[in-house]
Amino acid sequence: MYFSSVIAWTKIQGRRFLKYARTRKGIAIITSVTCLLLLLYFSLPKPLFLAPTSFVIEDASGKLMGASIAADGQWRFPSIKAVPEKFADCITTFEDKRFYFHPGIDPIALARAVAQNIANGRVISGGSTISMQVIRMSRNKRRTVWQKVIEALLAVRLEVGYSKAAILQLYSANAPFGSNVVGLDAAAWRYFGRSPEQLSWAETALLAVLPNAPTLIHLGRNRQRLLAKRNTLLDKLVSAGAIDQNTATLAKLEPLPDKPHSLPRIAPHLLERFKQEYSQLDQRVTRIQTSLDGTLQQRVADIVDRYHRNLSANGIQNAAALILEVETGKTLAYVGNVHTPQNSEAESHVDIVTSLRSPGSTLKPLLYGAMLTDGLILPHTLIPDVPTQIGGYAPQNYDLGYDGAIPASRALSRSLNIPAVKMLQQYKYQRFHPFLKVVGIHTLNRPANFYGLSMILGGCEVTMWQLAGAYASMARTLNHYSRYNANYNPADYHAPSYLKDTPDLGGKALERAAIIDHASLYFTFQAMNEVMRPGEEALWEQFASSKKIAWKTGTSFGFRDGWAIGLTPTHVVCVWVGNADGEGRPGLTGIGTAAPILFDIFDLLPATSWFEAPLDRMVQTAVCRESGHLAGPDCPNPDTVYIPVPGHRSTVCPYHRTIHTNTDGTLRVTANCVPPGNIVATKWFVLPPAMEYYYKPRHSNYRELPPFAAGCNHSVEGQVMEMIYPKNNARIYIPLEIDGRRGQVIFNAAHRKRGSKIYWHLDDTFVGETETFHQLALDILPGKHRITLVDDDGMRMSQQFEILQK
Repeated sequence: MYFSSVIAWTKIQGRRFLKYARTRKGIAIITSVTCLLLLLYFSLPKPLFLAPTSFVIEDASGKLMGASIAADGQWRFPSIKAVPEKFADCITTFEDKRFYFHPGIDPIALARAVAQNIANGRVISGGSTISMQVIRMSRNKRRTVWQKVIEALLAVRLEVGYSKAAILQLYSANAPFGSNVVGLDAAAWRYFGRSPEQLSWAETALLAVLPNAPTLIHLGRNRQRLLAKRNTLLDKLVSAGAIDQNTATLAKLEPLPDKPHSLPRIAPHLLERFKQEYSQLDQRVTRIQTSLDGTLQQRVADIVDRYHRNLSANGIQNAAALILEVETGKTLAYVGNVHTPQNSEAESHVDIVTSLRSPGSTLKPLLYGAMLTDGLILPHTLIPDVPTQIGGYAPQNYDLGYDGAIPASRALSRSLNIPAVKMLQQYKYQRFHPFLKVVGIHTLNRPANFYGLSMILGGCEVTMWQLAGAYASMARTLNHYSRYNANYNPADYHAPSYLKDTPDLGGKALERAAIIDHASLYFTFQAMNEVMRPGEEALWEQFASSKKIAWKTGTSFGFRDGWAIGLTPTHVVCVWVGNADGEGRPGLTGIGTAAPILFDIFDLLPATSWFEAPLDRMVQTAVCRESGHLAGPDCPNPDTVYIPVPGHRSTVCPYHRTIHTNTDGTLRVTANCVPPGNIVATKWFVLPPAMEYYYKPRHSNYRELPPFAAGCNHSVEGQVMEMIYPKNNARIYIPLEIDGRRGQVIFNAAHRKRGSKIYWHLDDTFVGETETFHQLALDILPGKHRITLVDDDGMRMSQQFEILQK
């Protein structure tokens, strides 16, 4: 009966309202109320706070790595994800104990404040809620009675659109905490050197009372008032049941902070990089969680600083180190430079990780892998190592010596320059240039002809970031050999990242071919593993504590850059040492300065097994033991070894041939001078004269060709004489000596016959003779010339060269 009456009354009132709403006055009132509600709804801007925030970086676990002051000079961190429970209890108990129950305005608190203020004749209490304070902080206007009314209305609107937790977040991130500190996060680090989650009850209570009177915090005054406010809050927390009395008593014994703490500066260069790249990243706030391992980052920085103290005595002011996780490409440690801001001349602010530097020899493993993939060489193919001049370019080995010929793997492990140039000459620098871009090195912005063959010796510029990323991509590809059933995922070649959360790049279709195949990668890393560590004996690999690491050093021209880069199946470490301004220093080499840092860093990383041998991408083939080429019919001692599948396309050994000797094998003979029954066919390893000239002293087992027996015709024999320097069509510039006179050209030739004489002719004019050691110094005028060599058997060789005026 009662509910029927209520329903009837509601219907009657509804009809009356509709009738009134049709009147002019009703329409005006309803329209006004609607407009007011709409105005109130859209009165809050988004975002609510527009003040600039500090740039903040954290490690993968959320530990603060560094922060910069905001553009307006305030320490104001971006809003934290969740307000710690301790602070929520403290701030609501102190500021707004009915926070979770009121709609933005607390009528009880307002009535109490009005009564107290009237009774005392002045303002001694406020009735603002936390929601009202959030509105006040966002508007930042002079508080009049009218402004307070507006704040109250907007506080109600705030409660409609935001949860209580979100309102606490807004308050915690924007409340003033004294001096130029804004927000709970910044305050916790500035006053206690820890994150808000790690604060004690005493520390949290102190921060809770500061926004109420932030001017109280001062190192030299108001400390007793501040202490009293904190302790009063602790008592209130006991009354509210948030803590017990023992906790409060112990909390009251904790002292106030003596001075502000400096914020962590564990990764200062990565912080600056984040500031520069912020607009390019898909980030809504100026805080990121990086992939860094905070503990590892600090230990790597300590290692770099320790070595830097010794290096600086030699005028070497800068060093950098980078650790990447192979599987993901994420950065685990990022030391962009030594951090010495007190020394302005050291330029420690320069981030070497992103700076363009000459790579020295660090690109040689990439060329080695590329040539194995294309079948141009086998792992141990002999590469010429003789004085070389290509056009006007004359590369030199670091030790200024020559091996004559050296296996490609050994040339890589010893980082010899001339074999590397010879290999690039065969591979073509016009192909190597785009190859580098495919593997992730995009800093070679000029045409390939600009760099030429010097590209492989550091005649270009790369960054640590891209170089380490390329090595990580290669290791990642080999790691995924079994995962992809010997196929390749193009997504394995990707740039590194310093963000904890990165997009998944593994969705591309698998391919049968790759920029460097699995087997070539394996042999490349094997060659890089066969290098002796600096400062250790040659048998260091036999020690149980030694880690198997593929590594390479590099030194740029003029001793400006010292590099060391190494990898295991799990990590890539890249180290650079030098001066940011490009000044070279004696002794600034990769092996002497960067490699020791590299191995100290690897000692911080966990041991791991070696790469799985990709046997499905290899074949067993007969290879000539002496030359490393595919064994031909003249190869006497072939070895059956594993080679990459494309190696079948490489050349058959060009250095073995069958010769005819007498029965003792001491003289070469022909059918013209010896009966066929006295001729023995022998397979012989024969290098060209120039290669043989430098190869013999280093290989005591090398057998020279026997001389011809008297009366035997050898006019059809192969090359017996070769010009070492200058090469045919060389262009030579002769600098002035110290005394101002023009220097001489040093001609150098090799002859296969020991004790032979060579007669030298310049432009058809006899200029001298040499015996055994064939070297001749001549004064030559600028212009084009011809040099002719004739040996005592009448063999003749002639070639042209040009002496440049300038």
